[in-house]
Amino acid sequence: MQQKVTKAGVKREKGFLYFIDKQGDISRTKMARGGKKGGGREKIHKCGIRKEAGYLYFLDKTGDVARSKMVNA
Repeated sequence: MQQKVTKAGVKREKGFLYFIDKQGDISRTKMARGGKKGGGREKIHKCGIRKEAGYLYFLDKTGDVARSKMVNA
């Protein structure tokens, strides 16, 4: 079950990987495809989210930051 943490409304572009960085902001990096190099992280939205232990933070389908409880195996 996921919970929305904050609304960001980020529009995704093809060829990029979106993630929540250590500072709690939304960043993206170019994906490596077919021998082409990836990399080059850039911050696209400042959120300043404080992450809690035991949760996985991610960008959901609507472009908002969400979290889900991690299951320890």
